[in-house]
Amino acid sequence: MLFYRLLAIVLSLLLISCQKPEIPQGTIVKIGRTISGQTVEITSISDKIAILEQIRLIGIEVPDLKQQPWGEQAKQKLEQLIGGQEVLLESDVEKKDRFDRKLAYLWQDKILLNEQLIKEGYALAAVRSPNTKYQQRLVNAQEWARLMGRGIWNPKQPLRQTPAEFRQQNRK
Repeated sequence: MLFYRLLAIVLSLLLISCQKPEIPQGTIVKIGRTISGQTVEITSISDKIAILEQIRLIGIEVPDLKQQPWGEQAKQKLEQLIGGQEVLLESDVEKKDRFDRKLAYLWQDKILLNEQLIKEGYALAAVRSPNTKYQQRLVNAQEWARLMGRGIWNPKQPLRQTPAEFRQQNRK
């Protein structure tokens, strides 16, 4: 059993390393605050007026903040990854979601933060068409985290409900 798990991990890593490196294109911004593990806020200037904009990370779904301990841990991990530094926002096909939040991939020092959250087990890959630019990277990261038992995939303290299931069950 251990042999097959290690073999699967090695194959996953090979798949990830065979992908051509992406050169992201976008806008460099400073994150004002982290709202959740998948939403941040920036201040942009329009007509010399400061506007707060929410940015929703594309391709991931994190536990609800009330879904403890994972929701709060995902938020803290995203804050830690950003570390008060600037990030590059890269968009995909859709520019905004139904809640009028900008949709973006976040890059910092050649690291796709959306992917990093999944890889460390703080988020699920949630690829939604037409925003599929990094679909395979996100799916591979989730498989790696699952095989390694990272974060929400830890067999000692797994995430018991998907965020959507949790929200459905806990509606007011």
